[in-house]
Amino acid sequence: MTQPYKKKLIEVAIPLEAINAASAREKSIRHGHPSTLHLWWARRPLAACRAVLFAQLVDDPSSHPDQFPTHEDQERERQRLFAIIEDLVQWENSTNEEVLERARAEIRRSCGGVLPPVYDPFSGGGSIPLEAQRLGLPAYGSDLNPVAVMIGKAMIEIPPKFKDMPPIHPGIKERSFYRNAEGLAEDVKYYGEWMREKAWERIGHLYPQVDLPKEYGGGKATVIAWIWARTVPSPDPAFADVQVPIASSFLLSSKTGKEAWIEPIVDRQAKTITYRIRQGGTKAELEAAKEGTKAGRGANFRCLISDTAITMEHVRRAAKDGLGEQLIAIVAEGPRERVFVAPIAEQVEAARAAKPSWRPEMTISPDRRAFTPPDYGMETFGDLFTDRQLVALNTFSDLVHEARAQIEADASATLSADPTLLRDFGKGAKAYAEAVSVYLAFGVSRLTDIQNSLCRWESSKTQVRNLFGRQAIPMMWDFGENNVFCDAAGDYRTSLGSIVKVIERFHPSGEGIEINHDAQTVVYPEGAVISTDPPYYDNIGYADLSDFFFCWLKPALRSVYPDIFSVLATPKAEELIAAPHRQGGRDAAEVFFLDGMRRAIANMAHQSANDFPAAIYYAFKQSEVANEGISSTGWATFLQGILDAGYSVVSTWPMRTELANRMRGQESNALANSVVLVCRKKEASAEVITRAEFIRALKRELPPAIAELQAANIAPADMPQSAIGPGMGVFSRYKAVLESDDSPMTVKAALQLINRELDEYLGGIQGEFDADTRFAITWFEQNGLKAGDYGTANNIATARGISVESVKHAGIVESAAGKVRILKRDEMDAEWEPDADGHLTVWECCQHLVRLHEKYGIGYEAAVMLKKFGSKADDVRDLAYVLYNICEKRGDAKEATAYNALIADWTDLTREAATAPLTNRSGQMRFEV
Repeated sequence: MTQPYKKKLIEVAIPLEAINAASAREKSIRHGHPSTLHLWWARRPLAACRAVLFAQLVDDPSSHPDQFPTHEDQERERQRLFAIIEDLVQWENSTNEEVLERARAEIRRSCGGVLPPVYDPFSGGGSIPLEAQRLGLPAYGSDLNPVAVMIGKAMIEIPPKFKDMPPIHPGIKERSFYRNAEGLAEDVKYYGEWMREKAWERIGHLYPQVDLPKEYGGGKATVIAWIWARTVPSPDPAFADVQVPIASSFLLSSKTGKEAWIEPIVDRQAKTITYRIRQGGTKAELEAAKEGTKAGRGANFRCLISDTAITMEHVRRAAKDGLGEQLIAIVAEGPRERVFVAPIAEQVEAARAAKPSWRPEMTISPDRRAFTPPDYGMETFGDLFTDRQLVALNTFSDLVHEARAQIEADASATLSADPTLLRDFGKGAKAYAEAVSVYLAFGVSRLTDIQNSLCRWESSKTQVRNLFGRQAIPMMWDFGENNVFCDAAGDYRTSLGSIVKVIERFHPSGEGIEINHDAQTVVYPEGAVISTDPPYYDNIGYADLSDFFFCWLKPALRSVYPDIFSVLATPKAEELIAAPHRQGGRDAAEVFFLDGMRRAIANMAHQSANDFPAAIYYAFKQSEVANEGISSTGWATFLQGILDAGYSVVSTWPMRTELANRMRGQESNALANSVVLVCRKKEASAEVITRAEFIRALKRELPPAIAELQAANIAPADMPQSAIGPGMGVFSRYKAVLESDDSPMTVKAALQLINRELDEYLGGIQGEFDADTRFAITWFEQNGLKAGDYGTANNIATARGISVESVKHAGIVESAAGKVRILKRDEMDAEWEPDADGHLTVWECCQHLVRLHEKYGIGYEAAVMLKKFGSKADDVRDLAYVLYNICEKRGDAKEATAYNALIADWTDLTREAATAPLTNRSGQMRFEV
């Protein structure tokens, strides 16, 4: 039967390791990265989005048998396309016109010169539309959340309108020629500085300098930050009139040789607590300072003046009347480094002099998984800021409007007087002034993340850390208040500087449109290609979180986008997540999510192009994988929604898009990685089959598909998720798979069968190995590296037609005193050579290669060892898959990691082995002289 469409590269193979490596690396890049334009949660890495889009649109060589008639021809062409992707995903190439144009040329060739629009109906942080635009494609995005929509407009919609335009400001221009959005970036910088100067004139008196102690040279110094502790009345009735601090730490600097801490001085007679700064100190003093006023490991604290326990119940009672705040230290800019100064009365008076004219009255979410300040009297977003912070933010917010008027006046000298507004696609002076003001408002909004009373002082880096280190707004007892005019974090200039760097790197080669709409009813442009990252089914609500920013963006930008900011708060009821606190319990929440997601995906399937597959990202939770494996409830629920909507799944690609070291990395709700599901519309003529027929089809089609994945060196850790693709491809091509009672098989049951077939396949590989290796696998599966009874070992060996002595002679086990134990890698002969071994086994080859890879990585030593294996190399790789699978089931993470890392580097190792000389025994790399 003739296939009705051309297969795309993503349906067959992609260079997964290169994409994963680039994605992981990208997470540590800050300067100029679009994520620093404005905070959004759980963004997909640009590298992954760029690669997926390219592979969605470019034909797989198998679609052109006239050009690539043989398997070898097709594989060579795939490798050429892989090389383009490997260049494309590098961060340094994200603005490299030569690399980008090479990718665009391939897309144009596969699309017959007519570039289809790309649409992301859950655009969030805007990564997918931005990368579509970078690849020259018409880019469309939509989102229910107004904050996400504004991020999308700032990334893909505004820059193309003013592409290659010089700045309009009246100052000295920074360059003579402007490309892309460089002129826009310079104007944002100029008018941001104008705003800062105006703000200083109005509120600079609230930020006085501090007198430095004589040991630091005396004189005046700029304050970097004030360290405050919240206070409650002492729980001891004798001191009930004394406000005592709740401080999680008194440590100011933990840098070696530069330790500094706060020492509270208690005068019980006078009922006072004062603070002095200490430098250095004993280990015990520093440990005590690190604990602040905490009482043990619990949430309770102790009263400094009476040593009575301060329970959380006491704090909550006190919070009804409002928690107090006490200045406990000042951080100043010294002659050579930051200096810590004890509290000074005039500094406290300056803070108290601030009288905000407005504060956000929006109520904070009742979801206590992520929002704890309401438990302590901080019920509105306005309560999360000090009065001085509110005055500063109000001032800068008001100045956005003044700057907009000033920009329009300045732009009138060079731009059209066309009164068409930005929201109506205007490009004249008025629209340009509104465009620049969007980024100026983003500067204010970004500032709120570091200018609030929930920012902690980080002693290891001696700086205030922003609030959103994770997807939550947690309570903070002692906090750092940054100086908004200190030329460091917390300064408007610094906040805006990050935005300017992003705008400078925008590469708007295609048009972009972002709208405010829900995914269930949005109308797509004709022939749209779907690439999207939907919300995770029971994730924390981004609507609740984004209200923190919405309440500041609204007053600054309501006049520019009145429709977007017409709502009182970001939409909650329609947000497509399973939120039990909104939907009346967990079961109702899951039904709400599944119904809504089914409608949203059905809307995609109904309107999207037939010529291209859809790419849908799914973010796994670590707890799902750990507790339920690949058949987890969330994953199965999501897949069910996709199949019910009319899609079939043709491939799945696991992408390690999250860094393991972020704050939530080890917690139950942390995202472990993403899987990209590649989907095609289900054929109308799909049949109904039985469970037995499905299993037969799995056994027929899954093994060769897994073998192809292995040949592509998919890492063992990624294999279960990768195997879902071909497995679900079998399941989802049918209208239904019927169980023995004629009920339709669930996705969860299908996933379990797919996983079982994968286990059987990996078990079946063992039959290809030599008998000694097969013994070692069985023994390792039962005992790991621990010793076991000789009698049991002998029975296992006999069943394989060998003896324990044979395995011992092969150098795999130690046998003594009635016990048998597999040798650890570091116990094996370090001088071992495969060509000199008269009893060569795959087990030895694998262990020696792992040992060298652990020690040297992808270097000469491991490469030349692999080369010496010759035809056994594929067996070694297969054994690594088998052993990884065993280790994972045994819970041996360290050993599993060793095998996974070997396979992850297999492609590079094979490439090195192909050219590695066998004569070099010095350990030097082959290209050294």
